[in-house]
Amino acid sequence: MHSNIQNANPSAHPMPPEPVPLEQVLRVAELAQLELTLDEQREMLRDLNAILGHVAQLNELDTRDVPAMTQVNATVHADANVASESQGSIDSGNVLREDAPRPSLDRGRVMAAAPESDGTYFKVPKVIER
Repeated sequence: MHSNIQNANPSAHPMPPEPVPLEQVLRVAELAQLELTLDEQREMLRDLNAILGHVAQLNELDTRDVPAMTQVNATVHADANVASESQGSIDSGNVLREDAPRPSLDRGRVMAAAPESDGTYFKVPKVIER
């Protein structure tokens, strides 16, 4: 596998990030209202630092000659690829369905099938408490 990591301008690429301290992981867990065991805390700390390390590696890649993408999930059509490859881009065509109005579900039938409703909204148990 060929690597294309180039440091043509070292000042343009930041140094690898400082390791995230456990206090920040605990703060994010608190904000997300997650209760992490000690093992989960260590795992999250390890995973987060690994992700940031990979992002730092990606930041080292020279992408000056890579055309910008508007969608990362675009499909490539063979004939569009040949036609536009010389222009430095690949025409992916429209990979999404046509945006056209469609009938909605009947509210009365949906609410009648719900375990609990007031006729307009679903009633669900409260799950967030402070």
